[in-house]
Amino acid sequence: MQTNKVLVMNHIKEHATIYIFMIILFLTGIIFGAIIVNSMSFVQKQDLFFYLERFFGQVVDEQQPGSTELLKDSFFYHAKYLLLLFVLGLSVIGLPIVWILLFIKGLVVGFSVGFIVNQLGAKGLLLASLSIAPQNILIIPVYIIAGSLSMIFSLTLLNKLFTRRISHSIFQPFGRYITIFIFLLAGSLIAAVLEVYVANGAMESLIKSFY
Repeated sequence: MQTNKVLVMNHIKEHATIYIFMIILFLTGIIFGAIIVNSMSFVQKQDLFFYLERFFGQVVDEQQPGSTELLKDSFFYHAKYLLLLFVLGLSVIGLPIVWILLFIKGLVVGFSVGFIVNQLGAKGLLLASLSIAPQNILIIPVYIIAGSLSMIFSLTLLNKLFTRRISHSIFQPFGRYITIFIFLLAGSLIAAVLEVYVANGAMESLIKSFY
């Protein structure tokens, strides 16, 4: 256990620049998402809010899919995203796409929170805190770690290609790469459970109290 802790700490120290870069990239996406909300015209906001109100109406009328279906959809969404990051890490040319995906993920979070708060004020802030925050506390680090590992492994492959030192040693980091992504998938499942059984329940109760 102590050895694993030392390995993790050494890994973080060695690749701290990449993790910081990915965190900044994600935060930049959040900021851009908020900027997009503020740059939208009144008509655009009203059109989008119309769909949000329809969703609220479905929640009040209890027209949402069942918890099992929501859990499956949420987990498969995260799993597909993580699988894409995993595959892109195996390809050197996929590195810019990893950056774009992480940026877009931040942009979606920033836009979602920004729009809800912009339209509903204090109620929107409370709604975002209860319906968006719980699962994102876990899933955001999962995506940042996944993106960082994808970048690290891609750069490792690039280094071996340029130094022409392709040997069996690549199998050890590849094994670790697969193992960590399996743990990240498990983390995404926990995030999906939080989203469906905690965040979704809190959101339903709050929306019903609004109407």
